[in-house]
Amino acid sequence: MIEPLVSVLLPCCNGSVTVGLALHSLLVQTFSDFEILFLNDGSSDDSAAIAASFGDSRIRVLGDSRRLGLPTRLNQGVALAKGRLIARMDADDICFPTRFEKQVAYLQAHPEVDLVGCRAVVFRDQGESMGLLPFGASHESLCAQPWRNIPLPHPSWMGQRSWFLQHAYRLPEVLRAEDQELLLRSCKHSRFACLEDVLLAYRQGPFQLRRTLVARRSLLSAQLSLFAKRREWKNAALALVSATAKVSIDCLCALPGLQRLFFARMSEPVNKNVEQQLTHCLAQYGARRHD
Repeated sequence: MIEPLVSVLLPCCNGSVTVGLALHSLLVQTFSDFEILFLNDGSSDDSAAIAASFGDSRIRVLGDSRRLGLPTRLNQGVALAKGRLIARMDADDICFPTRFEKQVAYLQAHPEVDLVGCRAVVFRDQGESMGLLPFGASHESLCAQPWRNIPLPHPSWMGQRSWFLQHAYRLPEVLRAEDQELLLRSCKHSRFACLEDVLLAYRQGPFQLRRTLVARRSLLSAQLSLFAKRREWKNAALALVSATAKVSIDCLCALPGLQRLFFARMSEPVNKNVEQQLTHCLAQYGARRHD
């Protein structure tokens, strides 16, 4: 049996409302040489049944009733993957049709690159676009401010399986910051890139102060630990200043009418072509949505 070139890791915990849409956006990719590892992390709804209901041999439903957390499930997926390349996808996001085709072509043309992402448009549940996530094209621009973050959207990643095996997600889990911790830990010995094409629609939920503060704390702890280990004291100081400023803004965002401050990072306007693609995907793939 010929193994697929790409293994898509799609972890899911109680994603029945959106996972049908996410899966359909994968199955209509212009590049089809892939498998989907649906990593069920203890869902109590019918998420796993929805994945199985597609009846597509490329979907492998894995996992069980235990809640082991995102990093554990992703590490399991990497270990079980058959493809030479690993792609990430979340259960509430949408791939534009040419995402895999363009990322595979880029990695084949740039064998020195370990991990490539793509630009992402942010949208709300109602389909309203909010802007684009921050962007850097080259490894140098992506890693220019490690004390802040590395703007490579986690659900857009595609990279060498060998890289994921060498740089496993950290356990115990860096809660809500596992992607940034991995990028920060590996950036000195890796090459990252990000396509300028907008190939992913990232679903943005409502602002939740507690969840946001947990993510800030987890990331800051990981940053300080790594910077101290590397004796990068300037980066450590800048991380503290940056986190303090962000937490101050987060607390303001919790006040009535000020949530828009939290979404300021998505202020880059969305062009008409991307708007049309998002609208088309929501309308076309929505026919396969499972409620």
